Amino acid sequence: MEELKTITTDELQEKVEKGEELLLVDVREDEEVATGMIPGAIHIKMGDIPEKLDQLDKDKEYIFICRSGGRSGNVCHYLQDQGYKVRNMTGGMLNWKGEKVF
Repeated sequence: MEELKTITTDELQEKVEKGEELLLVDVREDEEVATGMIPGAIHIKMGDIPEKLDQLDKDKEYIFICRSGGRSGNVCHYLQDQGYKVRNMTGGMLNWKGEKVF
């Protein structure tokens, strides 16, 4: 299995604050995203990813986010196997110190 690319919460926060164009996907459940998401992230629940593959572009890199980095890591492995460019945010929203939108 190919090793997953990762990004730390601090590295991501720096990119967000610089205004870099990022494709962020939050795979948490509805009640979890209600506690706040990273600005600019879109919400696709982990269980909905297989049926929403047509919304993702294989030419672009996506950063996946969950509560602690476990579920988003699983999603990354799945998508990487399908030929997508992915990166997992390690530590998840538990480690996120940046701005959140509700």
